[in-house]
This record gives sequence, C-alpha cells and structure tokens, in this order.
Amino acid sequence: MRVALIDYGAGNLRSASRALAAAGVDPIIVSQPAGLAATDTIVVPGVGAFAPAMRRLAAAGLVDAIQSAAQRGVPLVGICLGMQLLFDRSEEGEPVPGLSLLPGIVRRLPESVKVPHMGWNTLEPRGASPLFAGLPLRPFAYFVHSYIVRPADPACVAAETEYGTRFASIVHSGRIWGLQFHPEKSSAVGARLLRNLLAQIAGERRVAPRGTI
Repeated sequence: MRVALIDYGAGNLRSASRALAAAGVDPIIVSQPAGLAATDTIVVPGVGAFAPAMRRLAAAGLVDAIQSAAQRGVPLVGICLGMQLLFDRSEEGEPVPGLSLLPGIVRRLPESVKVPHMGWNTLEPRGASPLFAGLPLRPFAYFVHSYIVRPADPACVAAETEYGTRFASIVHSGRIWGLQFHPEKSSAVGARLLRNLLAQIAGERRVAPRGTI
C-alpha cells in the first residue's frame, strides 16, 4: 500500500511516520500535489491552528489536490488537527474554509473544562466496526486539543469521548476517516487502531477478535 503522509509544516511528521511504519506501511512524505497522483491512501497529520494550516495547504497547492483525490475515491485519514481540516470551517481564529470533505464545523471546548484537553481519555465506539477489533470495549487514547468537530451528519461519528461535553473522537464516512486523538502517542491502542484502519482501507478483515490488544 502506497501511503502519502502530507507535509505542510503543521504536522508531527516524524512520530506519525513511525506510527505508520509500526502499523505495517512505509509512508511517503508528500509536500507537492504531484506526489498524490498515484497514492493509495492519504494521511493528513497536524498540530497547531486551523487557519494557518489551511493557508499552508493552499500555498502548496495541496487543497485542490486532496479534494480531487478524495473525489476519486482515494482513502483519506485526518489525525488531530488533520481531522478538523476535513470539515467546512472552524471557530478558531480568522474564518478560513476547510477542506469541506465532511459537512460540519469545528468549535472550541466548553469553558467549564481546562483547555487544552491533554492526556488519556476513553473512546466510546458507536456500533460495531472492524476498526475496534482487538481492543477493549472502551479503550484509552491520548488527546491534545482545544477544539472539537461537530459533524452535520451524526451518522459519521464512529466513536465519542467525554470532556466537558461529548464530542466525536473518531469519524468515518465512505472512504474518509478522522481521529481526534494522537494514535502515535496512544501506545498499544493507537497501534492497533492504525493497523485495523489500514486493513479496513485495504479491504482486509483479518483482524483479531475483540477483547485483546
């Protein structure tokens, strides 16, 4: 599987690359649209703020390239900020359009909790999915974020997490996935989720039964 890891100056490329390698793929770092021409899967990592990230993607010509690839049916995975960029817009900073691959907006976490949300928290799957094979019923993952997505279509929420409010910690619609947490920081749970996700993208179903990591 040829996995393109997008480099737009806002991603934790080194740790994301190591996590993907541990999951069984050797990602190719891509910073130009031409690098997406023959890819099997696109991964958009990210840390930082929504508007500067979108400006950097646009400056590199990657917005149109990512959108075109998604329209062709190329699987796309957004991680942390990369998940938020999949949506229409964010309340963070100046108003800048997102990738608009999934309808919805990005909102700040409520003032009733400490922001950023940093540390371990549970994923609560909404329904059965091969993505959660081999995992405990409510696995722990590692989060670092101040904003959350509010999808227009609740059916795309694959897992939720509670922190001042319930929010979408995993989204999935068609061939698009988003992970609000950092799988590369989430130990065995993050590694298993990435392996399951890549297996699902590849059309494989040979994953462990639930209940073990």
